[in-house]
Amino acid sequence: MLDLKTFKSALEQLEEEKKIPKEKILDAIEQAMAAAYKKDYGKKGQIIRAKFDLETGKTDFFQIKIVVDDTIAIIDQEMENKEYSVNKNNALMDIVLHDSAESDERVHFNSEHHIMLEDAQKIKKGIELNDEIIFPLEAKDDYGRIAAQTAKQVIIQKIREAERTSIIDEYGTKEGEIISGVVQKVERGNVYVDFNRATGILPVEEQIPGEYFVRGQRIRAYLFSVEDSPRGINLRLSRTHPKFIEKLFRVEAPEIENGIVEIKSIAREAGARSKIAVHSNDEHIDAVGSCVGQKGTRVNTVTNELGGEKIDIIPWSVDPKIFVTNSLSPAKVLSIEIEEQDHKAIVEVADDQLSLAIGKGGQNVRLAAKLTGWRIDIKGDGTITEEKEAPMVEKKEE
Repeated sequence: MLDLKTFKSALEQLEEEKKIPKEKILDAIEQAMAAAYKKDYGKKGQIIRAKFDLETGKTDFFQIKIVVDDTIAIIDQEMENKEYSVNKNNALMDIVLHDSAESDERVHFNSEHHIMLEDAQKIKKGIELNDEIIFPLEAKDDYGRIAAQTAKQVIIQKIREAERTSIIDEYGTKEGEIISGVVQKVERGNVYVDFNRATGILPVEEQIPGEYFVRGQRIRAYLFSVEDSPRGINLRLSRTHPKFIEKLFRVEAPEIENGIVEIKSIAREAGARSKIAVHSNDEHIDAVGSCVGQKGTRVNTVTNELGGEKIDIIPWSVDPKIFVTNSLSPAKVLSIEIEEQDHKAIVEVADDQLSLAIGKGGQNVRLAAKLTGWRIDIKGDGTITEEKEAPMVEKKEE
């Protein structure tokens, strides 16, 4: 016998902890009961539904029939209307079905599934085609252990499905955002993060070089993908994605969150250095200052989250000369020539600025090329010493 008090408590707990609406679980129970009833007592083609009363624990069963007429369903008698074609010797050649059954889109009438419109109108006035007529089914005394077991299995499956759907609905809306969780375990360099209802994975290649995580540690990461796998819902995380920096600044700078300041493009070498180009839509608001914050508080907060990664914040410009010049900061540019056809910028700097413009291992010019999307040639004293192709640029959609 079902303990209704315990059952109600379990429903409330599932709703609170698993975020599965009580109505979804009751619907799963009713579907399970109907499936078990049909398996033991139903007939082919029957539509059976169940109604579970949470107050009494009683389950009522009903058979559903769809209202049709001869424009929707083929009546059996029609199939008897066949015309035979014979040859001159009265020998049977073939059978021609003039009802064009092969191209007929109507369904075959099944008395367990359908009811004719004229008969339905005798039961319920105002009934229309494709409406449903409900017929109560008798309760079975031996509807017990086997049906209950079947129902239990289906209920468990439905609850799992509902939970998966609920998780996808919740985290699907967070895709492209920063989420926070607790490190569950570290296995072969991959970090598994617990989010209570789902597990996130931070692969080795998505971790900032030099980072170290331990079990129980709280971690923030960029959610770039929500995957529904046979083993459950996996949240794919990254701390190296350029968008991670953008979202961190969005948290720190209200001007970015409000759309007054835009991050136009980002170039990043995770763990080492990043460049971001910003633009203000309000001439009274300084885009760079909004990101840096008073005494550098905002940019320092982001830098600390990224393990000390250096961040250059430069003003974006629609003029490629100005944009490329700014991108090479902190180096000072003497002159710049733009070759539109080759999408190349030839930059001249003073000799004592040459190493600064190029950067250690070519990092500064490499990031500048990625940030602007231009090939950048740097020369001092008229001699070209470094050239960097522009990789794909991570740009914010306009």
